[in-house]
Amino acid sequence: MALAIKICGLTTPDALDVALTAGADFVGFVFFPPSPRNLGLEAARTLGAQVQGRAGKVALTVDANDDTIAAVVAALQPDMLQLHGKETPDRVVAVRTRFGLPVMKALPIATRADLASIRVYSDVVDRLLFDARPPPEATRPGGLGVSFDWTLLKDIKPGVPWMLSGGLDAGNVAEAIALTGAPGVDVSSGVERAPGEKDVGKIRAFIRAARMAEAPLDLTKASIV
Repeated sequence: MALAIKICGLTTPDALDVALTAGADFVGFVFFPPSPRNLGLEAARTLGAQVQGRAGKVALTVDANDDTIAAVVAALQPDMLQLHGKETPDRVVAVRTRFGLPVMKALPIATRADLASIRVYSDVVDRLLFDARPPPEATRPGGLGVSFDWTLLKDIKPGVPWMLSGGLDAGNVAEAIALTGAPGVDVSSGVERAPGEKDVGKIRAFIRAARMAEAPLDLTKASIV
């Protein structure tokens, strides 16, 4: 199965176009006011229409209520919802049921003990995302450019597709994929020149590096068969 690449926190037509042209599988849009990548609903309509089926549209919210999610869905018309807060499994089920969309749940990882949450969520989500646990003083749960011990994910089998996030960039994504065997990678701050300002060169470089790292994995799988 091909590596899934997600460029998250997109806010401008130029950056979105580069992500699509370079071959991103998913493009993510943030709807969380404390984030420097927060996207208004009018901008969401414009950028959502620009995608034109070239990648999956992912709407990221943080502990949002139904009214907020409904407004986001109406504006962006996403293909997937990403819940990046402290949403419980019951809340995940409620969101999936009400909006009829696949849900990806972000889980914060810092120690091996954090992996216990995989069992709690794997039966109720369509995809998991493993991100670095934010420090206690953080004002947002992700997009902080912080990584975690990737070896914690070695040989994990959550039973659903999953993505690796947190501190990834073009310089370390190959190592991250090699250590974890991640079937998907998600980047936001690692392709920016400043918080919330995407760098088109870094987007291209990240996707290129991830695809190059994917090739040896494919060869290894082929040799086993």
